[in-house]
Amino acid sequence: MPLTHATVADDTIWLIAALATLGIIIRPWGIPEAVWAVVGAALLVLGSLVSPAEAWRAMLEGTDVYLFLAGMMVLAELARTEGLFDWVAALAVRWARGSPRRLFALVYVVGIIITAFLSNDATAVVLTPAVYAAARQARTEPLPYLLICAFIANAASFVLPISNPANLVVFASRMPALPLWLERFTLPSVAAIVVTFLVLRLTQGRAMAAGHAAEVPLPPLTRGAKLAACGIGLTAVALLWASAAGLQLGAPTFIAGTCATALALLLDRRSPWPIVKGVSWGVLPLVAGLFVLVGGLGRTGVLTALGAGLQHLAASSSYESVLAAGGGIGAACNVMNNLPVALIAGSIGGAGQVSAHLQDALLVGVDLGPNLSVTGSLATILWLIALRREKVHVTGLSFLRLGALVMPPALLLALAAVALQHLFFP
Repeated sequence: MPLTHATVADDTIWLIAALATLGIIIRPWGIPEAVWAVVGAALLVLGSLVSPAEAWRAMLEGTDVYLFLAGMMVLAELARTEGLFDWVAALAVRWARGSPRRLFALVYVVGIIITAFLSNDATAVVLTPAVYAAARQARTEPLPYLLICAFIANAASFVLPISNPANLVVFASRMPALPLWLERFTLPSVAAIVVTFLVLRLTQGRAMAAGHAAEVPLPPLTRGAKLAACGIGLTAVALLWASAAGLQLGAPTFIAGTCATALALLLDRRSPWPIVKGVSWGVLPLVAGLFVLVGGLGRTGVLTALGAGLQHLAASSSYESVLAAGGGIGAACNVMNNLPVALIAGSIGGAGQVSAHLQDALLVGVDLGPNLSVTGSLATILWLIALRREKVHVTGLSFLRLGALVMPPALLLALAAVALQHLFFP
């Protein structure tokens, strides 16, 4: 069959998106992640594959994400510079009392709490440096504990509506009330969290040292560190309020983070530039570039095809359709990231084309499916960037090997929990 102009254009978009994604993951020649995303987006525009107006609209769609990340990164940098992470790390090592298993469990529980009340992106931004500090304090191999941050960020991301920004995309104005949310997602969440813990614990047992330091000095908690802790708590409250009010989460996070940082700097009469320079601002153009790349992929018809497939599954409410919908959407997240996939799931649910249980399966796939690869969710990409800042390197292939062990059983059992609820509570 002869190649048409549209076919060539679609193939070119896929090639550019694939190369940009590969550059983000492996960073050839040490070029930062943001550069690859921005260059990929620019090539789409310069090649007339995406119009400047379309690219601009795609970038504007990420405004709430930019505000959320900016507020969270400023707050995390304040906590880092004021020694809050070092204090938390020393406390965790003391509680572990020399046991790597106890430290592993402590980090996992903290990861669940931060993900549930601050979102999975916050786990990547806030918890990852704290866990690295804890491993350094314990004088043990950090990677097993750092992997917790990546996997629990997605595994616990449907405990509450605010646990993942994608939840708000999937449900939008149809967000269930909190009691109904807990009724529908508590059992799948428990399944995902428990299975993820067990597989991580089994696979990382050898990598953890036989023992580590049990007694470490507890550094003083400065006024700035206390303000950072208060800022994190205030952010959690603001996110819960915004979610209950049906508002976007970016502005409350940005306000809480910047206000806590400004107050700490004013009280200590310090310049803001050390905080400003310490923030990984490259994350923002990275995300903007990803939005443009996803917009380009949307022009190839792949999103339409995925939506049509989900509509076909919606015709059935069987156990198999729940597994197929959740599994298919989870796999798609690793090809094109979970935010655009969440938009598809949300549009189908908004049109009233799926049952409540099938919509639940779609959300579980959107949230948990990204645990397969580093490209599945923004949280995992942020985690990868946080690791590189600490000079810890994880390749996309090594993550995929572990993700292939962790994600499928967790997703399967979480979807089985959704299906069981459908059988007993139709």
